[in-house]
Amino acid sequence: MSHNHNPKVVVLGGGTGMPILLEGLKPLSLDLSTIVTVADDGGSTGKIREEIEIPAPGDIRNVIATLAQVDDELIELFQHRFADNNPLAGHSLGNLVLAAMNDVTGDFYNAVNKVATLFCVEANIYPISNKSLTLHAELDDGTVVSGESNIPVKNKKIERVFLTPKTIEPNPEVVQAIMEADMIVISPGSLYTSILANLIASGVQEALQKTAAKVVYVCNIMTQEGETNDYSAMDHVQAIFSHIGEGIIYTIIVHNKPIDREMLCKYSVEDSVPVVYQREQLERFHLEVIEANILDDTHEMIRHNTTVLAEILNELAVIQKSKDE
Repeated sequence: MSHNHNPKVVVLGGGTGMPILLEGLKPLSLDLSTIVTVADDGGSTGKIREEIEIPAPGDIRNVIATLAQVDDELIELFQHRFADNNPLAGHSLGNLVLAAMNDVTGDFYNAVNKVATLFCVEANIYPISNKSLTLHAELDDGTVVSGESNIPVKNKKIERVFLTPKTIEPNPEVVQAIMEADMIVISPGSLYTSILANLIASGVQEALQKTAAKVVYVCNIMTQEGETNDYSAMDHVQAIFSHIGEGIIYTIIVHNKPIDREMLCKYSVEDSVPVVYQREQLERFHLEVIEANILDDTHEMIRHNTTVLAEILNELAVIQKSKDE
């Protein structure tokens, strides 16, 4: 749905971080679009991809559920995961609905659009590609790991990630949305398997280099075992720069408050620690640094505060929109 006088905001990402971000942006006066990774191959998504050659539906399903404007019971049904001891064990109903709609339409983008319409989603939801993609990682010992779900398991330093097939172009709507945006938000999430899986897609990198939009990166609060062990905020940024080129990110949002010791103990078993940052170091790369308490302390696990992030991003989008006009 187009709102000509509202800031055009595009959110790129996947995994658990993107829906949290979108929850806060959903009620705001924004012309909102999302660009979602389709390289996931774990769980229900992986089982479907083994049987049907379609892009991964899992992250798309979560975005639809987050942006849906229907009764909670219907969203719960869409997100329902079948229990063990039956042929559908582990499958999410929403994944099956997307797979079925893909069969009906013969086109994954149209399938996503139709399911989103059924759930009264007002934002645009664009899968990064209409075709099935596989993510690969080259590790620091030279080995190559294939499959998004297999990459963190190796728990080795990742040098780079890449997609196959390399020749698949992104949906034209993806490039158009990036080029027409006032602001682009790179959501928090698994750096290599969710975030970079989007940014490195053919055509997306070039669009990000050409767009006049302000690109904002919401940095992770904690490191992730197997992907970003001991990474600082600058390490996150440099990983993005090494894949898509320096200078694309304009602003970075970082968490600036201490985290409860008991909460940190829960993460220590996974060798996960807070992402530290040095403001001066980030500013040397010409980054605007926004420091804020972006932790939602109402959860048992560490999650970004969707309300605080939405307020920050909305203010940035309004300012950018006024500059563009």
